[in-house]
Amino acid sequence: MTVHVVGIGLEGAAGLSELARQIVERASLLVGSDRHLSYFPQQSGERWVLEDLTKAIVEIRHWLDGEADEQEDAGTPPPSQIIVILVAGDPLFYGWGRQLIAQLPADKLTFHPHVSSVQLAFNRLKIPWQDARFVGSGGGYFEELTACLKLGTAKIAVLADETRTPAALAKLVKAMDLPARYEFWVCENLGAPEERVGRHSVEALQGQSFAPLSVVVMLQESPATVAEPVDLDKLPLLGIPDGAFIGCADRPGLTAEREVRVLAMAQLTLQPGQVVWDVGAGNGAVSVEIARLFPDSQVYAIEKTVSGTAAIELNCARFGVQNAISVHGFAPEILHRLRPPHRILIGGSGGGLTKILGVCALRLLPGGSIVLLLDCLEDIGTVLNWLEDRVRREPHWSYRIVQVQLSRSVPAGNSTRFNPLNPVSIVTVDRGEF
Repeated sequence: MTVHVVGIGLEGAAGLSELARQIVERASLLVGSDRHLSYFPQQSGERWVLEDLTKAIVEIRHWLDGEADEQEDAGTPPPSQIIVILVAGDPLFYGWGRQLIAQLPADKLTFHPHVSSVQLAFNRLKIPWQDARFVGSGGGYFEELTACLKLGTAKIAVLADETRTPAALAKLVKAMDLPARYEFWVCENLGAPEERVGRHSVEALQGQSFAPLSVVVMLQESPATVAEPVDLDKLPLLGIPDGAFIGCADRPGLTAEREVRVLAMAQLTLQPGQVVWDVGAGNGAVSVEIARLFPDSQVYAIEKTVSGTAAIELNCARFGVQNAISVHGFAPEILHRLRPPHRILIGGSGGGLTKILGVCALRLLPGGSIVLLLDCLEDIGTVLNWLEDRVRREPHWSYRIVQVQLSRSVPAGNSTRFNPLNPVSIVTVDRGEF
């Protein structure tokens, strides 16, 4: 006896291959949902409506065990029987195939996949999808989806259901205040006469309902072309929302989160009229905040990546700051060309942290401070080793460390969960007046 797992789409029997149709017609036992069974009204075998897969597997085992007993008693193989389980799409792509393999003998299983809903969705959109990430509607949905969004994944396909609806997805994305922006394509009832594919904004999605059988394809938009205008008069004096900044499509992590920016600026103990270096400035979010808060200060936003430098320039223009200067180059070499600073923020080092600290300590004015945002244990060790040597040789140097572990509340279906930000250690180094 063989158990054939046949994938089927919303177009029904018409979408099956000739071989798959013949297997279904010859089945001694046909197992599937009411909808799947309705596609084969003339099939003459026994039918089970699939409501509980675990229970169905137990019953199928009984069939298999009964066949083995008959074969042992008769001494000859009994007439071969066929069990067919009808499932949606590709059984081994977020389907029941994994459970069947775990519960039934592999040599008794044969899979006949149909085109998956994700395949259909990307083909309807005419978009290559070998680099897409997929999020199923089962366990781990929230963790997988938030991880993809934090990374700024360019293409995400989400399998929706009655709880994890497109509207709930849009609500989550809105709450995360992402620097990356997405366009949403909702693909409903793919393969059925009621098929519908439409593009939606994150705001429009929150007020709409869709068919339960939907795939949501999220495509990251170009940061420079999708940024909505900002009303400068309505912006907070400190703590601009993350989503207001233009990010970097290739490196979404370049944006320092609002809470981290505020804490870093507090540690800098800024004063009017100062020169500030922002080393590893990312998209310039901190530089813009400082420049807005202290219009008579001069802020150098130093960034080695082309995409980061472009984002800095766009954000400076976007927020109307004239006193933030974008500097494209590699630290520490580029630092020798800048005015001596009163304050230095180091948000990225590219692996050259010790050399950067050496130049910063040399150029920092007496009474100045260096603030480092560190997310790697190795970098913390590097900084502490450098500091111990510096303080031993020059006692007027001192330091303190604040470890930051923050979470933001975000909607998760019908509940609310905490979405953790990356832990950051804020190291503040003060140079005394001698």
